[in-house]
Amino acid sequence: MKFSLIAAVVVLALAQGSFAEEATVQDKLTQYFEEIRAKMTEELSTLISNHDLANQASTFLQDKKTQLEPLASQFHGQVQAAASSVQEQIKPLAENVQSQLQPVIDNFQKTMEDVLRQLTEQARTIAN
Repeated sequence: MKFSLIAAVVVLALAQGSFAEEATVQDKLTQYFEEIRAKMTEELSTLISNHDLANQASTFLQDKKTQLEPLASQFHGQVQAAASSVQEQIKPLAENVQSQLQPVIDNFQKTMEDVLRQLTEQARTIAN
């Protein structure tokens, strides 16, 4: 009986100790969530107090657009100049290639016409 009383006291002491440990973990979690809530409230308040954010963004975009317009027109001019230069260089090449390929194309067309004519004559001969 003494052993069962001692065992019961030890079990109760251990249970009380584990409840106390759980309470400290619970307190830490509560404090953590309170800190998160406070930080979120502070951040949201800062964001709401700066309600002029849309106007600031619009002004920023307008400033950057004004800064980039001269660069864009300069770039456009350079691209047009480069395109004209490339076109001037490619035009003689294209004409040269076309003049070299035209006889080959004409010959191929004549050959295909001859083949088609022969097939037509053979088909007529078979039909008769």
